[in-house]
Amino acid sequence: MPTDRRPLPLFHVREIHAEPAAAASPRGRQVLERFPGARVVEVDSHWRIPHLHGNAGNVERWARIKSEVLVLGVKKTLTARPNGRSADWIAPSPANGCALACAYCYVPRRKGYANPVTVFTNIDRIVSYLAGHVRRQGRKPSPNQCDPTAWVYDIGENNDCSVDALICDNTADLIHAFREWPTAKASFATKWVNRDLLALDPRGRTRIRFSLMPPADARLLDIRTTPVPERIAAAGDFLDAGYEVHFNLSPVILRPGWQRDWAELLHRMDDMLPAAVKAQAAAEIIMLTHNRELHEVNLGWHPKAEELLWRPALQEAKTSENGARNVRYRAAGKAVALAELRGLIDRHAPWLRIRYAF
Repeated sequence: MPTDRRPLPLFHVREIHAEPAAAASPRGRQVLERFPGARVVEVDSHWRIPHLHGNAGNVERWARIKSEVLVLGVKKTLTARPNGRSADWIAPSPANGCALACAYCYVPRRKGYANPVTVFTNIDRIVSYLAGHVRRQGRKPSPNQCDPTAWVYDIGENNDCSVDALICDNTADLIHAFREWPTAKASFATKWVNRDLLALDPRGRTRIRFSLMPPADARLLDIRTTPVPERIAAAGDFLDAGYEVHFNLSPVILRPGWQRDWAELLHRMDDMLPAAVKAQAAAEIIMLTHNRELHEVNLGWHPKAEELLWRPALQEAKTSENGARNVRYRAAGKAVALAELRGLIDRHAPWLRIRYAF
């Protein structure tokens, strides 16, 4: 990634908290050179920055911190976790946190009162680990909902790789690595159209999943993201550039009129998307899951969002795989809503294959 001085969308970095080893690494130096005016603060751990993550006063600056603060760390634990829904494996994340400010995002639940991007600078070790993991899997023995032939690795579980590519070369390094592994495929979801990614030549080995929801919901909930119509419009360009292009219908928010607005969105997709995109497209449907701690944080910076997200009459408690106590739509109502949305897809976008829904 060039270290030119052109203004960056999303970022006006004033402060970089850095572990010493991360700052001294080649990738760390690249980030520091990218933001030469930022004050660098040495920290012992990227997870433990008390006046950042532990400071309740930061809630009112939730979105501003995402623009003005970065963290550099070394990822200590490298593992690929089995998934089986969106991907076969969840790869070690090249970053944690995001400059976007989606009100329902699950990532900040572990961080408290601020969630800027943390860049993991030991990308060489992450790529090396993945190379070994891919090699050990061999060829995929049979098709599944993730992919018929390739082992799919989600490289953006805790981050938005399109946004990260504005900061450094971590995303580019992963895309370039996967294009050399014929039995594997990278995958990541995004709400930011970064056209610099069009030049990376993924050769069909990276699946980009544009997250979509009705524009009225996105304007309230998807803060600092690319508008939904622009995400749809970009799909053809990314397919032409060598990406596999899928969609995340996510999250589905139940509120008065949701069926009408989803029907309009699906009709817009049918009108806007080129035939080549439709021929290879697939989608994931993800119903909203929320969290009490995040609800309390959101009340401090974006209470209007909680009028849609926090609906106790419709929701029930859910304990996630990592032990977090979340809320989701009650099972009976969720089943009805999923059936309705599938019906809308059949009617307005029958070409859109649903890989999974939950």
